[in-house]
Amino acid sequence: MKKKLAIAGSAVVAVVLLSGFAFRGSHGHGPNPERIKQVLTWKLNDRLDDLDATDAQRESIHAVKDRLFAEGSRLAEEQHATRSEVVSQLESDTPDAQALHALVDARIEAVRAFAHKATDAVLEVHGTLTPEQRKTLASEYKERMGLE
Repeated sequence: MKKKLAIAGSAVVAVVLLSGFAFRGSHGHGPNPERIKQVLTWKLNDRLDDLDATDAQRESIHAVKDRLFAEGSRLAEEQHATRSEVVSQLESDTPDAQALHALVDARIEAVRAFAHKATDAVLEVHGTLTPEQRKTLASEYKERMGLE
């Protein structure tokens, strides 16, 4: 169980962290979202190879990755729009404090919603893996996190 959580958790963390950078380069600078997705797919495939995942497991887990990546990409796009609005407000002689606070609240709620979707995705992946695969992942995760 912990292994599945570790793999899925790692995938989720990667998607969340990388998706924050995915659209920063929309003006020709920074990483390309498709390239990020490609790298995530390669890394996930390597991990699934290590676990001897079945074709059915791979298909299911990649579907979860694709869904989360799409959600993370939308979150990043929304963040980009929010930054533009913040800059507009701060360029004003009289920034609207209420509007800025509302932007903060909206972003926090969007990240919270994504975190819940990511948690559900982890649980979905967990249900896809065998007990032995989960054990392997948990052991590796604990070692990486210094929990052993």
